[in-house]
Amino acid sequence: MSPAEAVAVLAAGIGAGTINTIVGSGTLITFPVLLAVGLPPVTANVSNTLGLVPGSITGAIGYRRELAGQRDRLLRLGAACLIGGSAGAILLVNLPSKAFHAIVPVLIALALAMVVLQPRLTRAIQARRERSGSAAPVHGGPFLLLGILLASVYGGYFGAAQGVLYMSLMGVLLDETLQRINGLKNVLAAMVNGVAALFFIVIAHMDWAAVGLIAAGATIGGLIGARVGRRLPPTALRGLIVAVGVAAIVQLLLK
Repeated sequence: MSPAEAVAVLAAGIGAGTINTIVGSGTLITFPVLLAVGLPPVTANVSNTLGLVPGSITGAIGYRRELAGQRDRLLRLGAACLIGGSAGAILLVNLPSKAFHAIVPVLIALALAMVVLQPRLTRAIQARRERSGSAAPVHGGPFLLLGILLASVYGGYFGAAQGVLYMSLMGVLLDETLQRINGLKNVLAAMVNGVAALFFIVIAHMDWAAVGLIAAGATIGGLIGARVGRRLPPTALRGLIVAVGVAAIVQLLLK
């Protein structure tokens, strides 16, 4: 890797760490750059997964105030993330790279629809519960657990826009603010990337120069993203999620 290529990978790591903390989809920044500097697709994918872990951690630390009181919820959803992320990592090394390409844009489009309609869906769900006299599940219930599990399988496999999937699911099924959901999303993403990375270290080939550069950049980006993201009002955050999700769909369809 030349000095210019190293700078490009570092810059991509900063950008990915920032956008991952605010929304997700940082892989859409780093993965093409790794391919452009000559890494094979699978090597680029596994190196990227490991490199982004420190950024997810610094982003989660930046959102520590929003995580207050969510310990039990984090343990429940985190268990689903660890199982799903492990399954996704196993699929990556056993399935052809085109296996998820057809379904991923559809998943992201559905997630974006949920993000846009989230206030209306939430009001409808609350009205239905009031009519039936039932209380909202504190941790989102079995539907959220299953949704997080499936989204984590995808996250362990590739991960582009997994944050959008998490935000859409939790936004509809949890009675929480977007900022508290975003803090939770950062921890869950760190868990998925972390468990997948441990699996890849054992069985896959890493480009350790790329891992180090992305990790350094993502660590910085995670801190930046936490400072910026926590100040965004719900409407702006929702708009940013949609913009990033649309960009993800376009990029995936053009491949």
